[in-house]
Amino acid sequence: MTLAINIFLWLTVGTLAFIAAMRSRLLLEEGARAGAMEFLLLLPRIGIGVIGSGFVAEALPNEWVAPWLGPESGFLGVVIATIGGALTPGGPVVGFSLGAAALKSGAGAPQVIAYTTAWALYAIHRLLIWEVPMMPARMVWLRAMVSLPLPFIAAALAMLLGRP
Repeated sequence: MTLAINIFLWLTVGTLAFIAAMRSRLLLEEGARAGAMEFLLLLPRIGIGVIGSGFVAEALPNEWVAPWLGPESGFLGVVIATIGGALTPGGPVVGFSLGAAALKSGAGAPQVIAYTTAWALYAIHRLLIWEVPMMPARMVWLRAMVSLPLPFIAAALAMLLGRP
């Protein structure tokens, strides 16, 4: 499956590069340069996140994680994971690394799915720092409220479909 995803992503990049080249050589060069710079800037963060998640996974005792976030924790574990996701500051390196560490430490897949969904949809720090200053507060809170059930729905679907 990982190979298929990698092939799909490289085909997508190749297609976009071809489209850029058809428009202009300068567009292709600027796009390649911007992409390479972004890659170089993100590479250390990704490395730190992956290595850090390994340390966090080893530091988290399974006997602490399993009762609260393990597969047997059920709905309470989903609630705890959802609150944790909403309160986790940081970008994808932090959010996904903590999710991976929790999985390695015995957390259940539905609970981690609820965590990452909550983190992606309504991390409190993003609401306060980015969304409220840039958009009308009423719209931000409405978006957050309609997103509220989504981590629970995602976790429930994961429980119905089985372990991903």
